[in-house]
Amino acid sequence: MSRNWFSVAALVVAAFTLLTFSSCGDKQELVSIQVQPGTETVGASNIPVSQDAGFQVQLSAQGTYIHPPVTKDITNQVTWASNTPQMFTVNSTGLLTATGAACGNTLVSAKVTTNADGSGLSASGAEITGYMTANLVCFTGTGPTVTVNSAGAGAGTISSAPAGLGCSLSNGSSCMGSFPTGTSLTLTASATNGAFVSWAGCDSTTGTVCSINNLTSDVTVTVTFN
Repeated sequence: MSRNWFSVAALVVAAFTLLTFSSCGDKQELVSIQVQPGTETVGASNIPVSQDAGFQVQLSAQGTYIHPPVTKDITNQVTWASNTPQMFTVNSTGLLTATGAACGNTLVSAKVTTNADGSGLSASGAEITGYMTANLVCFTGTGPTVTVNSAGAGAGTISSAPAGLGCSLSNGSSCMGSFPTGTSLTLTASATNGAFVSWAGCDSTTGTVCSINNLTSDVTVTVTFN
């Protein structure tokens, strides 16, 4: 009887050893990717979207593996992509940059082509992908308002820096835009019919440029084309 038990025990040990070596022999396999941070919000409702341009944050990709289970930083091994590059771009090292051209939500992905399925079998083109969401807050127009009135018999266009006020004007017409409190603003006039004559109501003027410093309340200026 003891000899039979010894044989059974030996078989169990052999089976366990075989399974252990078989498992250890499997190639380490990537099973998931987590992008950090998972979300990033840029801007505010009282800041024009164009002023968010250039904001950057470094993303990282954390890969979870089995055989054995471990988590590794694979930031420089994944392929990064943004599905809305007019809002955010992301470079090959995971540096996320706001473009300031549009607002809303962007899905950023980090992808690895593994050439293996979940069981470790060959699967050419199989992919593991992780995601994060980048949000660029839209400007709602809250803040002091700048109104540009037009005088004279001519016509022209107005543009602002930072962006937020742009229009075509003729005698008696006007346009307006809102900006965050404290903004230093320049308005540039360009004649389309006749010639630029002057600005009025600005803190200072240089040629066709009207400057408004430290905007804290509503302002009205007048441009004259003749």
